[in-house]
Amino acid sequence: MPLRLATLSLLILYPIAWFAPLMRAGLLPIFGLSEISVITGLQSLWKSDIFLALVVTVFALFAPYIKTIGTALIQWNLLDPRVQPALNVLGKLAMADVFLIALYITLAKGISYATIETAWGLYLFTGCILASLALGHITEMTSTSRKA
Repeated sequence: MPLRLATLSLLILYPIAWFAPLMRAGLLPIFGLSEISVITGLQSLWKSDIFLALVVTVFALFAPYIKTIGTALIQWNLLDPRVQPALNVLGKLAMADVFLIALYITLAKGISYATIETAWGLYLFTGCILASLALGHITEMTSTSRKA
């Protein structure tokens, strides 16, 4: 039961992480910093690069949420456990999004005129992705042991 509750809690935590500030960015600290979240970043991308916005939307929103829903359905015996490997791929795609955010922060910090500060939303989003990966692995192990 705690495994199911942890998985269901991710369905609440993901939307919070999408709207939470991932970072604060700006030109020189004296001009103030703008907070950037997954959603505000996606809004900017949709205006400038639709293909990239579509890819990031899949990685940041759909992949982790569908994986979590699938894991919950397996835990409640509403979905065949043989789907778990496909769900694990979705989790890895979501982790790629966290890697890209970290890479952008690292690159931007190298620019002398830009100021980037990580914010609590980055840690929440990363924690949700890692928790989802762990819960998927545990679910896969427990469903395999039930078959044996």
